[in-house]
Amino acid sequence: MSAMPVDRTIPDIKAALRDRGGAVLVAAPGAGKTTRVPIALMGEPWLAGRKIVMLEPRRIAARSAAEYMAAGLGERAGARVGYRVRMDTKAGPKTVVEVVTEGVLTRMLQQDPSLAEVGLVIFDEFHERNLNGDLGLALCLQARSLFRDDLRLLVMSATLEPEPVAGLLGGVPVIESAGMMYPVETVYLDRRSDAPVERLAAEATALALGRHDGDALVFLPGYAEIRRTAAALSARLRGAGAEGVEIAALHGSMPPGEQDRALAPAANGGRKVVLATPVAESSLTVEGVRIVIDGGLMRAPRFSPRTGMSRLETARIPVSSADQRRGRAGRVAPGVCYRLWTEEEHRQLAQAGTPEIREADLAPLALELAVWGVSDPAELDWLDVPPAAAYTQARELLSALGAIGTDGAPTPHGAALARLGAHPRLAHMMLRALPLGLAADACRIAALLGDRDPMQGGDADLSLRLAALAAGDGRIEAGRRERLLAEARQFEAQLNNAIGESAGAGAAARADAATGSGLVASAGAVAGSDSVPGAGSATGSGSVARTASRSAQQSAYDCGLLLAFAYPDRIGKLRGGGKFTLSGGRGAYVPEGQPLAGESWIVAAELDDQGTEGRIRLAAPLRADDLERHFGDLVAERRAIAWEPGAGAVRARRTIHLGALTLREGPIADPDPAAVSEALLSGIRFEGLDLLPWSKSSRQWLERARFAALHDPAGWPDLSEAALLNGLEDWLGPFVIGMRTRGDLQRLQMAEALSAMLSWEQRRRLDEEAPTHVALPSGSRLPVDYSDPAAPALHARLQELFGWPASPRIAGGRVPLTLHLLSPAQRPVQVTRDLASFWREAYFEVRKDLKGRYPKHYWPDDPMQAQATSRVRPRT
Repeated sequence: MSAMPVDRTIPDIKAALRDRGGAVLVAAPGAGKTTRVPIALMGEPWLAGRKIVMLEPRRIAARSAAEYMAAGLGERAGARVGYRVRMDTKAGPKTVVEVVTEGVLTRMLQQDPSLAEVGLVIFDEFHERNLNGDLGLALCLQARSLFRDDLRLLVMSATLEPEPVAGLLGGVPVIESAGMMYPVETVYLDRRSDAPVERLAAEATALALGRHDGDALVFLPGYAEIRRTAAALSARLRGAGAEGVEIAALHGSMPPGEQDRALAPAANGGRKVVLATPVAESSLTVEGVRIVIDGGLMRAPRFSPRTGMSRLETARIPVSSADQRRGRAGRVAPGVCYRLWTEEEHRQLAQAGTPEIREADLAPLALELAVWGVSDPAELDWLDVPPAAAYTQARELLSALGAIGTDGAPTPHGAALARLGAHPRLAHMMLRALPLGLAADACRIAALLGDRDPMQGGDADLSLRLAALAAGDGRIEAGRRERLLAEARQFEAQLNNAIGESAGAGAAARADAATGSGLVASAGAVAGSDSVPGAGSATGSGSVARTASRSAQQSAYDCGLLLAFAYPDRIGKLRGGGKFTLSGGRGAYVPEGQPLAGESWIVAAELDDQGTEGRIRLAAPLRADDLERHFGDLVAERRAIAWEPGAGAVRARRTIHLGALTLREGPIADPDPAAVSEALLSGIRFEGLDLLPWSKSSRQWLERARFAALHDPAGWPDLSEAALLNGLEDWLGPFVIGMRTRGDLQRLQMAEALSAMLSWEQRRRLDEEAPTHVALPSGSRLPVDYSDPAAPALHARLQELFGWPASPRIAGGRVPLTLHLLSPAQRPVQVTRDLASFWREAYFEVRKDLKGRYPKHYWPDDPMQAQATSRVRPRT
């Protein structure tokens, strides 16, 4: 092998690992760190027969790196150098260097926290800061602290800020290596363009092929853009007479054989264009590439604690990723990089990407920590601590799935979920499918949902994808279909293993006897109904092979049922016009014209997070009767006894609901009388005291009592409106028993209810100090007006007061009545609280005026000596 720049750092790396137990290697692109460092460390004495495990963020890179290192040793992968990734393993008893993806390391740690067979763990391309990478490093640090102080850790990256990582590892040395890269010219757009990235990429690629030698590597955010770019580029090349250029796709969902062909040089020495997602950004060498076309975009997962949903967003790449992509053009010779953005836009890019742990769905991480024995992430050492809101929501989901108990520890069901290695939602779905004989479908759905949509842009019905996957009728690309089926088969194997480990040898024996795909088909194979929440409520069993005979409609509803196991918070009830209310409380819609838009019930597997009404991208129909049959642990009864203002009555209703959704409702035949009375009083409190049947006398009683309390607060209760409303239960409660409606309230005897608030002595004093009427000199008895408790009033004709020397007083003589003196026509003449003064000073002017207007009436010269009368003139 020819020398590589990183070779010069090997002695420093060996010394740091030997003496300090760890190191951080910052090596520029092209330095050779991925393929040279592990091989150089294979013979270190401190390994003591143990192996080196190296983590790669992507499956393509892990497999490619292992095969390259093995070839350098003159071997094939699986001997001294092997790899282990999802759906593909080549490793054996002689393997010393094992390249794995990060989820594999987590499984290794859960199975053996001490990593007894591992001497060194290498975290490659750590700058990508994947969730599993951060988790793996945190678990390794605790494993080293608790079990293995001789476990060595090496973190490698081209663009990582090294100091925080070195500090996290205990202050280990930072070692730097230059790269081996030829000069790369960088070309930017002259001006900002809003054109689709596929059009810009096709134009730039065709232009670059005409100007420069070598093959081209085009970075695009996803498969849809790859497909459209391939079509546009093919048309351009045909128009330019360059049909001989081979166009290949490279993305993570491709089968390994197709990935190898994309990485290999073009046949017959021709030119090649590789249209790739960010999988080609690092740790991969695409042979012959001297041209890079960078679309500047990537798909990034974003989790919203507000909605509890994740979505993939198309976002701008950071500068670190742009530099990594640019470096691909200078690996074998001088090259050129066309960036499909302007220099001004480049200056606005973030320097580095956001760690996935800050923005991802943390349910898988929370489950792994629970199995590890940690409920609080703060118990571990992190570069970035998991956000509290997202972590709390993740724990709530695990609790709803029955994966963790009230103490936060994993249940047997939770342990089985973790062993499956899928997202907890999907793992729960697969386990719940077992007793229904639907495990094969569940595994295929898990494979479909774990990947990009194979029928993008079509109908949202997931059951159509499931049918297309089974039929092989061309609706799903053949290579893609085979890879999805292979992943489903792997889920089946993992499901058998997880159940076998849970149930013990007895379940394993039953699994051997199962027919169809080999899955455990009997509900009894699950380790007791308690190990899978709700399993006891499932009906039916038998081989999953029977799914082939189901009707399309039955299959669609089975698909919906399985989705509901995974997404109980996304069960949707139709509101009309394709709009649904989800059990989690938010709204969503299926575009009108699609069959699902008319279904009464659906389950949404994928939807965007835009506003209050997200668009449903993948879903399946659901039968209403399946909800209570299979989700009895989530279905609850709500009894509501409440005042309905519109009806003017207490309504007692029983509602069966699942989250925010009402399954059915109806009246309660025999509601609790106490609850009815409480609801009625709440209605009065809401509507106000005017709801009660106030009579003239009852209002006067209340006004008299308020007058008495105003002038002697210590001796009387507070009878203000606020106090009466707050104390309804005490003073009115005993009188409304058996009443439910506004009409019933009209039977209330308000005077009785009000007077019951006073003692016998207080009632006697009220009659004495706040009389209802006052006797006048004319013999009339007139009511006292207490509407203003500060100034109770008496309205009387002036002639009825002749002979009354002074204003009458109440409240034991403390309060004079305010006299409203009226004319014979009952019109106000004067208002006074000092009648004696009125007789002396104002009467004669008033008499002059009234005598002119009412000459027939009696207007004496001396009112103090005159006879009072209620008539025109007094009787002789």
